[in-house]
Amino acid sequence: MTTFIGKEVTLIGPRLQVGDQAPNFILTANDLSVKSLKDFGRKKKVISVVPSIDTGICDSQTRRFNQELTADQDTVVITVSVDLPFAQKRWCAAAGLEGAETLSDYYDHAFGKAYGLLMREWNLLARAVFVLDAANRITYLEYLDNVNEHPNYEAALEAVRQL
Repeated sequence: MTTFIGKEVTLIGPRLQVGDQAPNFILTANDLSVKSLKDFGRKKKVISVVPSIDTGICDSQTRRFNQELTADQDTVVITVSVDLPFAQKRWCAAAGLEGAETLSDYYDHAFGKAYGLLMREWNLLARAVFVLDAANRITYLEYLDNVNEHPNYEAALEAVRQL
């Protein structure tokens, strides 16, 4: 069962597993270009999924992964939400993270459906973290049962270090 602001929500899509090939995606970048998983090449990837980047936990989650991992040239942090690209760009500028990869699933929610994260009741994404190896195989994941909690940062960061 997954909850958001104290109420049970229905997640649309399959629940992925460690060892699965991560589904490709087409998402909108801050400059309104489209990006796919393939655009990030053979880097290790942390896909950090948040309901809305401009809220407390989502802000902390985005900052933490970007601050911890930006020095690693072989790793990219991709933050995904349904926030409009304009809002994501504004947040990045205000947070001093202009180089952060924030991508929007606002258009058709295809990412949320493919990753099992679209909350039917809200049309927002549930909180989750996926660590992918260079071949886009999922090596770590965390679907949070309570969307209003922080992910296990240390476990995700350790999963990246192990790659």
